[in-house]
Amino acid sequence: MVIALGNEKGTVKGSAGAITMVEALNLAFRHELKRDKTVALIGEDIGGKKGGVFLVTKGLAEEFGVDRVENSRLDEATLAGYAVGMAIAGVRVIVEFQFAGFSYAGFEHIVSHAARMRHRTRGKFSCPMVIRMPYGAGVQSPEHHLESPEALFAHIPGLRVVIPSSPKSAYGLMLAAIRNNDPVVFLEPTRMYHDKDDVEDDGVALALDRALVEREGKDVTLIAWGAMMREARKAADVLDGEGVSVEVIDVATVTPLDFDTIHRSVEKTGRVVILHEAAGNGGYGAEIAARLAEKTILSLLAPIRRVTAPDVIPPYTRRDADGHPRSVIPKVDDVLRALRETVRFGS
Repeated sequence: MVIALGNEKGTVKGSAGAITMVEALNLAFRHELKRDKTVALIGEDIGGKKGGVFLVTKGLAEEFGVDRVENSRLDEATLAGYAVGMAIAGVRVIVEFQFAGFSYAGFEHIVSHAARMRHRTRGKFSCPMVIRMPYGAGVQSPEHHLESPEALFAHIPGLRVVIPSSPKSAYGLMLAAIRNNDPVVFLEPTRMYHDKDDVEDDGVALALDRALVEREGKDVTLIAWGAMMREARKAADVLDGEGVSVEVIDVATVTPLDFDTIHRSVEKTGRVVILHEAAGNGGYGAEIAARLAEKTILSLLAPIRRVTAPDVIPPYTRRDADGHPRSVIPKVDDVLRALRETVRFGS
């Protein structure tokens, strides 16, 4: 299957092969719009020629019509409330906030209505909506464009929080999110939007609520999600060359957390490092660390380590002489330092 997507310089072709995360998400939307007539998208600028800030919805309004790919007003609170109403009425609505930092204006509707609707109505109504937004640092933008709020959403009962780490997982997890009967917060790592991966447009969804053991190992467990999987993969490669076997786990669904997979891994390795780009204080890594402390304390051979951003507002990101973003995102060297110290502890 060939899909036509646009960029600022013109139209490019993507196929069911090596495609970007932007293209993979577009492919998932197109698949579900064709498969299910109750699916619709709404967001700021998503239905115009541009197709949203990052072009993720490029071409969909032209193909499926503005009644199913609808531009909203520039008002996130109204957007969230409108989407909740659509979902209650039976529309499988995919609502886009242009950046995660803009979602706070719609937090009231997400927390007080979308997350609670099934419970409030004793199952009479559900809220089948995907609340998607670019998130995370590493692009050259002001701070509201760089937020990593997964812990905020994860704290709310009734919400799923899903974060892909590759085009392939973005495609499969988005299909699953759209088909789910309750609200899913879908955080798309902007640093990975143009990463490429082989994606087959087969309509097969990945399981929600399932962590992925991306790489098996025996010496230490490295847990990450979203864009930090880049650093996790690189660090594991480096340590493999040093004779250290790192088991890499992609959390994928932050909540409900697949703790069983994490637990089994740490019971096996006895050592664990948790990596995320959100600030450390109250970050979701602390929740994972607490559960591990409760369940695996007698199996641990070293203290649980976290590698996170410092507790600061994300700074405006500039690039260094090599073109890499200068920011507070943990670097591969930070991950390697934590892994080496953890492996050496008690040895």
